[in-house]
Amino acid sequence: MSYSTAKTVQRLAILFPLLIIYLLFNLSYAVEAEDEKKITNIGAIIDVNSRIGKEQKAAMEIAAENFNNQSDTHELILHFRDSGRDPFLAAYAAKHLKREQKVQVVIGMETWQEAVTVADVVKNLSDQIPVISFAAPTISPPLIQRRWPSLIRMATDGAAQMKCIGDIVNAYNWKRVVVIYEDDGYGGGVGRLAILSETLRNVGSTIELRIVLPRLSEPDTNWDEIKKQLLEISNVNSRAFIVLQSSLPTVTGLFKVARKMGFVGNDSAWIITESIASLLDPHGNYDMEGTLGIKTYYANESSSYAEFQKEFQAKHAEENNSKPGIYALRAYDTINAISQAIEGIPNNTTSTSLQGMITRSLSNYNGLSGKMQLKGGEVPLDSPRFRIINIVGGKTDNELNFWIPDFGFSESLEKVSDKYRSNDGVGKVIWPGNPTLPSKGWAMPTDEKPMKILLPAYHENFVRHISGENSNEMGKEGLCLGKEKHGLCSGKIYDGLSIDLFCCVLSKLNYSLPHEFELFNKANGTYNDMVELVYNKTFDAVIGDMTVLASRIDKVDFTQPYLESGLSLIVPDKSNESTWLFMKPFTWQMWVASCAILIYTMLIIWFLEGPSSPEFDGPLMNQIATATWFSFSSLFFAHREKIYSNLTRVVFIVWLFVVFILNSSYTANLSSMLTIQRLSPNVTDIEMLRTTNSLVGCDNDSFVRDYLENVLQLKNIETVESNLKPDTFSSNTRLSAVFLELPYAEVFMNDYCEGFTNTKATYSFGGFSFAFQKGSPIARNFSKVILDLLENGKMRELRDHWLNPSKCPTNTTSDMPENLTIESFWGIFVISGATSTLCLLSSAILKKFGHQAASGTRPENSVQVL
Repeated sequence: MSYSTAKTVQRLAILFPLLIIYLLFNLSYAVEAEDEKKITNIGAIIDVNSRIGKEQKAAMEIAAENFNNQSDTHELILHFRDSGRDPFLAAYAAKHLKREQKVQVVIGMETWQEAVTVADVVKNLSDQIPVISFAAPTISPPLIQRRWPSLIRMATDGAAQMKCIGDIVNAYNWKRVVVIYEDDGYGGGVGRLAILSETLRNVGSTIELRIVLPRLSEPDTNWDEIKKQLLEISNVNSRAFIVLQSSLPTVTGLFKVARKMGFVGNDSAWIITESIASLLDPHGNYDMEGTLGIKTYYANESSSYAEFQKEFQAKHAEENNSKPGIYALRAYDTINAISQAIEGIPNNTTSTSLQGMITRSLSNYNGLSGKMQLKGGEVPLDSPRFRIINIVGGKTDNELNFWIPDFGFSESLEKVSDKYRSNDGVGKVIWPGNPTLPSKGWAMPTDEKPMKILLPAYHENFVRHISGENSNEMGKEGLCLGKEKHGLCSGKIYDGLSIDLFCCVLSKLNYSLPHEFELFNKANGTYNDMVELVYNKTFDAVIGDMTVLASRIDKVDFTQPYLESGLSLIVPDKSNESTWLFMKPFTWQMWVASCAILIYTMLIIWFLEGPSSPEFDGPLMNQIATATWFSFSSLFFAHREKIYSNLTRVVFIVWLFVVFILNSSYTANLSSMLTIQRLSPNVTDIEMLRTTNSLVGCDNDSFVRDYLENVLQLKNIETVESNLKPDTFSSNTRLSAVFLELPYAEVFMNDYCEGFTNTKATYSFGGFSFAFQKGSPIARNFSKVILDLLENGKMRELRDHWLNPSKCPTNTTSDMPENLTIESFWGIFVISGATSTLCLLSSAILKKFGHQAASGTRPENSVQVL
């Protein structure tokens, strides 16, 4: 072999291994290129140290791993960043994820402040990417899609949750609530507070106090600031608390301090929202006994859920909470929806087309958290369904009824129907302190802190204090409790209609009501002053003759009125006896008409009888005198003259009928005037007082005087004593009338019924009632018992017992006989006059045609026949 050939072979021997290596390298590269997947980077911005953040991270990792294991063409890579619920950290994380990790989607953001900050960052990037937020605003700002076009909100409707809280408050008739929320530094609770305030107003409740708590870190045990804020609760009686938002350390510290201060126990009620309830471990041990919570309901019976829960428990084993919450399910569904979207897009995908695919995927997606539907950039559940939980023994797994918008509470979802509205309540709640009785949400009186009650000592028939030395002369014993127990129901010895009614109500309540009374007389002020003392919480109630007025109802809660109220006019009577009393049965018009018909009848008889009757012979004056005497004597049926003409007989028969009616009516009315008490009021109506500018009196309650001046336009007014006496109308006072409320007028007329007249209460008010602080449940309980007493007649017995309205007859102008007027008799006057006129015309006609009998001497007893 030549040297050149040998050298060539040597070179080939050296290059052959290199060729083999090159071929093997190209082959492996081709295999790797064939197996390469399309990678999608997803950025997740969460609070990795919170329970919700840990659950979301575990759920997203499970969804991504499941997708990567099943897909041959695509792969999801998650890049987690911690925001600590800080919007600025969230914005920085979003910018870093886009520039460094080249993420194509950003998800997470537990607060709305984080979501909009990240959306603003993404909006300013040249290549916008979809942003899916786990938070949404309680009140959606206008043009939200135009302002943040890449933002998709995936959260529960916050307004629906506030509506659920409003229904819970309404179910237990809590009229005043205290709202507590943690300050996140960005005003996150303002929107929820506005929606809650409107919702409570729709159910007749209101927010009495708002407490903003500072944010506490996990190891912080200095809760002095929380205690300082809760001290404000001592100034109000509301014990229904709503915690809108809070971190777990803060809410834990809140309940520890509240329990030590006595705000978690008897008659208190606490409600926490879903953002707090989801933080709690179902098997934890929290100091929140009896608290109600709200959680979004999701079906957990499917095999998909069981598989996910198993994987979740394995990945989340370091936490005690082994059951995934709604936030974990939403995070899991979000990754699944994204993976579903990217599987169907080509390799040259842009972020814009990716957002479109994600939008279409979420438009009709049915995940573990429920069926979703994208509307205007928001992905709410079709119909939010909440489950009410009750924390018992520190555990949060005691589930009560469901709540669904436009339906309310229901024991099961099978009962839900558009045609049916549920009357089911919240459920069998185990309340703190007393598990069997619903919480009143109010600081109820105790033996250590009894209820402070004002008693208006203006009218003794309603409230009267019997001094100790005269306690044996208590007067009328109570109808409900008897004489001995009646005095004990107040702690002192009082009596009167209001006290007796108060004791009746106490005997029918299913709880005790420790209380103490304090008299309030005219030296202290007016009834309006008592209302102000209850309004500013100096006293808890007014038990007495308090009138319900529009100006007062805004400051206190009134019970059902137990007596009607209105202005009654009392005036002294004057005697009807006079020298001319015999003229009173007829009015002057009646007298004139009677005389006229008498004269007319006399003239007709004289004209008809003159030619034929010897009684009417003689001079003209004698004839007129005879005719007059004949007509007048017929009034008493004492006439003796004979009648010869048939036409005269017709006139005379009708005239006797008129005389009979006039005599009977006159006699009956005169007898009434002589036998019935002849009294009439000096004043008959308001107009007389107004036109004569008469001096009138009124009770010392200021609203009565204002009513007389402004409504009835009476200017000359003088205040009289509460216990009115007859000498009020003496000549020294010059009072023409006194205006009293109807119950007081009945008392006066009962004591001094002779010589006075009262009118019915033409001007009505709201009635007599008891007044309590605004929102007090005691007012509603009293109203229920008072209604029962009104319906069963017990209130009538109390009224008769203390006011005795039937002791003497009522003197009103309607009892007096009235003068008889011509309107009652014009018919018989017309008949008599018409008959006489017809007879007169008939006689004239007969004479004209010569049909009358020939004139001449007739026998003495003869009668001419026409």
